[in-house]
Amino acid sequence: MSITAGMVKELRERTGSGMMECKKALQEANGDMELAIENMRKAGLAKADKKSGRIAAEGSIGVRISGDEKTAAIVEINCETDFVAKSPDFVAFVNDVTTALLSADVATNEQLLEMKLAGGETVDETRRALIAKLGENITVRRFEKLHTAEGGTACYLHGSKIGVIVELAKADKELGKDIAMHIAASKPICVSEDQVSQETIEKEKEIFKAQAAESGKPADIIEKMVAGRISKFFAEVTLLGQPFIKDDKLSVGKLVASKGNNVVRFARLEVGEGIEKKEENFAEEVMAQVRGS
Repeated sequence: MSITAGMVKELRERTGSGMMECKKALQEANGDMELAIENMRKAGLAKADKKSGRIAAEGSIGVRISGDEKTAAIVEINCETDFVAKSPDFVAFVNDVTTALLSADVATNEQLLEMKLAGGETVDETRRALIAKLGENITVRRFEKLHTAEGGTACYLHGSKIGVIVELAKADKELGKDIAMHIAASKPICVSEDQVSQETIEKEKEIFKAQAAESGKPADIIEKMVAGRISKFFAEVTLLGQPFIKDDKLSVGKLVASKGNNVVRFARLEVGEGIEKKEENFAEEVMAQVRGS
């Protein structure tokens, strides 16, 4: 059967694939459009499976707040290069997943992958098709959702690499954004001192004791030194204890209290955080190819 330019154009519009790939698929399917699409999807899934072991440490963060500001969602989606992370298809995927997550009842990554997007396909089906199209491993790594009945939520996105969502006891859009921006910049590990695990405190105490012991001071003085260091540690790692980024003479805790409010919880995601990236040595790679030729 003769494959016309119009058929190739239609297949490109329906699959988003390249012209030559579409022409080949139509030829192999003897002009059957639906069969060509099915075969291309199968090939795409195979490509996705082959790329699943490749490190994906680049990507983007998506954040969304519901219209009533009662629900906030944040998600990290990874790919292999920053070039793909900035591509329209990848950006659209991140936006679609974040938007769907806002109203979905999901609690695990497995449930998120089975979540339906606006187009009717699941997150995982869309992800696999995108891998075939863009040629890189793509993973939906993690997400968080916050919901409040009485308070309010806020968010902040720094570029596309750092995102924060915050829940406040009382709705306050301006305060919420300020707090979210502060969290993005200062990376607190929790809201307040009571949320720091005892294990973390004991580890810090051991470190401080070892450092203080080198001073040769008496044990009672060392205890006071350690207590002072722990207080300083709390001020560094807790949100309420940190100096506010817009006014370092004011702690976040005092800022929030002055507004008659309180921070209930927050989530901060940074692209690639904790992923061990492969170190590339392109000079050695080229040399190895030269020696092998």
